[in-house]
Amino acid sequence: MSGPRSGAAGQVYLVGAGPGDPGLLTVRAAELLARAEVVVYDALVSPRILERCAPGAERIYVGKRGGEHSRTQEEINALLVELGRRYASVVRLKGGDPFVFGRGGEEALALVAAGIPFEVVPGVTAGVAAPAYAGIPVTHRGITSSVAFATGHEDPTKVDSDLDWEHLGRGVGTVVFYMSVRKMAANFERLVAAGRSPDTPAAAVEWGTYPRQRVVEGTVSTLPAQVAEAGIGAPSIVIVGDVVNLRKELAWFEARPLFGKRIVVTRARAQASDFAAELEALGAEVVQFPTIRIVDPPDLEPLRRAAAEADRFDWIVFTSVNGVARFWSALRESGRDTRALAGVSLCAIGPATAAAIEMEGARPDLVPERFVAESVVEALENEVDLRGTRVLLARAESARSVLPDSLRDRGAEVVEVAAYRTVPDAEEAEGLRARLREGGIDMVTFTASSTVRNYVDVMGTDVARAEVASIGPITSATARELGLRVDVEAAEFTIPGLVRAILRHYGEDRG
Repeated sequence: MSGPRSGAAGQVYLVGAGPGDPGLLTVRAAELLARAEVVVYDALVSPRILERCAPGAERIYVGKRGGEHSRTQEEINALLVELGRRYASVVRLKGGDPFVFGRGGEEALALVAAGIPFEVVPGVTAGVAAPAYAGIPVTHRGITSSVAFATGHEDPTKVDSDLDWEHLGRGVGTVVFYMSVRKMAANFERLVAAGRSPDTPAAAVEWGTYPRQRVVEGTVSTLPAQVAEAGIGAPSIVIVGDVVNLRKELAWFEARPLFGKRIVVTRARAQASDFAAELEALGAEVVQFPTIRIVDPPDLEPLRRAAAEADRFDWIVFTSVNGVARFWSALRESGRDTRALAGVSLCAIGPATAAAIEMEGARPDLVPERFVAESVVEALENEVDLRGTRVLLARAESARSVLPDSLRDRGAEVVEVAAYRTVPDAEEAEGLRARLREGGIDMVTFTASSTVRNYVDVMGTDVARAEVASIGPITSATARELGLRVDVEAAEFTIPGLVRAILRHYGEDRG
């Protein structure tokens, strides 16, 4: 990683990451993360957001949460100045908005003093987002036209409060407290002393916008005890005002069909994002545990040679999105592009693979009705006389032999090349094992036989009380052979099909 030329200052970006939901990240923030050389981030930044960092970017954790600091604010300020002098692009990624109780102003002033150029990228602040995800609008016509955002945990070194408690008590409709769980009782006493009725509706939102979100409702007089009993902790937002009563009608986030379900996705990390996003959109808390990584085969020459001679085949059969991506990469390396396939027929095992082909500028000629190898053979046989037909299979190194063997049995000349291989990925195994033992996982999903095999190699066959969901009969058979119980199997062997099967299993069939 290289920084700017000696003596030249880079640019530091003070970027709001939003309250947690990756979908609330701004377009500008995503652009900056994708090209930053260094990312300095806080404790409350979602790991899903950090996945947007450039592959080679250095990540520096400076988390501050609940009074426990990995670095002091002064140390963070100095770090940003140092990095701004060394690198061309530095992102300071802060939960929520940098200038709303984020101490971004202090960091900006330190950069100004050091002569380091900076830019502020606002983020969605938790004081608006957490209430919204709890079904509480902070203002509402006919109820209140004013809202105040206040810290519930002022600097303990100050002698006097900076908060105008008289105004918070009588002069504003809704009060939103940040960082206030520990001092809620004392803060509420001051509100009541300033004129706020103890019967005013109040709510606390823990982990707002996350699938683990919890909401406790009460009144100014009852909420502190309710929060303590429920074990609500940081990060939390506390809302005081009559708008809290609207939650009874507007609580949309927790009404999503998979809300509260904790589902493990074992797909390779590079491909898990779409599956995870679908589950999260339905309310699930996704635990990514990629049991496999997609890597190059030991020898890429057969794939390169096949790509260079692609026009010598009658059919090219793709059985995965990975095979498509790796084949087209080899095609480009050979100095050719999609035009080289003008006289070649393409077969895709399913709609996801077909979509990957279309993204490369081609259109599959055949997509079987059922997305398994046996159906590919049947569909090809119905399409052409396979005797003497030259077929290229670009697929995983250790794929099943059913497809090539069946094609050869019918007289086809089959060339198999390894486009990629899957290897075990055992990172985060201990953390998942602990959550399984504690009953903290509802379901483990498998999208291919390789994910099952690698899961069992790493974790064994004990899934504790979690259920198992499989993308189709081949994957299910592998799971059962290795000693796993299969509770859910997709009728359509695709990621959307697996999502629908999970919804049906939990009684939320959406067709």
